[in-house]
Amino acid sequence: MKDMLMNIESRYERGLAKLREIDGEAGERVLESLDGIAPDFARYLIEFPFGDIYSRPSLDLKSREIAVVAALTALGNAAPQLKVHIQGAINVGVTRAEVVETIMQMAVYAGFPAALNGLTVAKEVFAQGAKQ
Repeated sequence: MKDMLMNIESRYERGLAKLREIDGEAGERVLESLDGIAPDFARYLIEFPFGDIYSRPSLDLKSREIAVVAALTALGNAAPQLKVHIQGAINVGVTRAEVVETIMQMAVYAGFPAALNGLTVAKEVFAQGAKQ
């Protein structure tokens, strides 16, 4: 039982470190927004996506964030999350041009409306001074 608890803590700690590496303060704000309503969900968000998936060695963070930007663009209904992940992509070395090309590529698979919405979100992130 003690080993299981230690593994859970390491998942959380590993996930929190990865979240901070990618999203910085934006990730912290997402977690804080869940405090009053679903703190357990915040823990799941840290442990599974960031502690388990993002921490795997086969893809670097730049590749992972490009994939996430593509997926969120294709969904077409995840603008707040897309905003956070565009900034996260830039934080880990994706250029603005690469973000734009990734979103444009989604027009082929998810349609022009999804790509237009994604480009609108990217424009907002860039206007807010997203570091390059």
